[in-house]
Amino acid sequence: MVISPPLPTSRTEPDGSAVIRVLSYNIRSLRDDPHALARVIGACAPDLVLVQEAPRFFRWRKKLARLAAASGLVILTGGATAAGPALLCSLRATVERTEDVLLPLTPGLHRRGFATAVVRFAGARLGVVSCHLSLDQDERYEQAGLLLDRLAGLGVDHAIAGGDVNEQPGGPAFTRIADALQDCRTVAPWGAEHTFTPADPRRRIDAIFATHGIEVLGCGVPAGHPGVTEADLRAATDHLPVLAALRIPAARRA
Repeated sequence: MVISPPLPTSRTEPDGSAVIRVLSYNIRSLRDDPHALARVIGACAPDLVLVQEAPRFFRWRKKLARLAAASGLVILTGGATAAGPALLCSLRATVERTEDVLLPLTPGLHRRGFATAVVRFAGARLGVVSCHLSLDQDERYEQAGLLLDRLAGLGVDHAIAGGDVNEQPGGPAFTRIADALQDCRTVAPWGAEHTFTPADPRRRIDAIFATHGIEVLGCGVPAGHPGVTEADLRAATDHLPVLAALRIPAARRA
């Protein structure tokens, strides 16, 4: 197991900037062990959770709300209304607006979408997008471009995107995103690298990206993080989570 120094804890700096923790996690529609999943999320103490494969069918809101409550969080947006991506947040976040976006449907493939929001942490304002890109290479590349367009359209100076890219670094879609944004794991490696599968992780197909101007303090799989056990990581779902600590500059005054 990887043992890394602790990531910085969430805090507000004297200049109004905010240090936050962001977790990206494919939860496979809660088909595995929800208690292990909640323990992993809670131990990471995130301010934002970018969820993929949130429940989408019978009583999906109640299921997602239970996970949020068990993790010490609340639902921000998303779920079935975004075709799977969702956002959870701590009470530290002040919500400015949210929007769930459905992407163009390719016949024969799964519907995809984005869960998006603009939030504030003290004096810092941040756009957020959770995504789960297609298994089809051509569609995935197009969705990477739509993701960048959506981030640019949020109307904020600083934004993050994260999720299940379904592609490793160096692939066309991953490269399209990483060329425009900071790949947080590459900028400040922390923890373990590979996210799939928990039993034998050999591929990094989940990632957190940030616009330039956000300071990346560390990013990776929280293996060995206090309170996160290998047993829980294996039992929770079929992906490993990605945890990042970021410093968001204070919003510019009008």
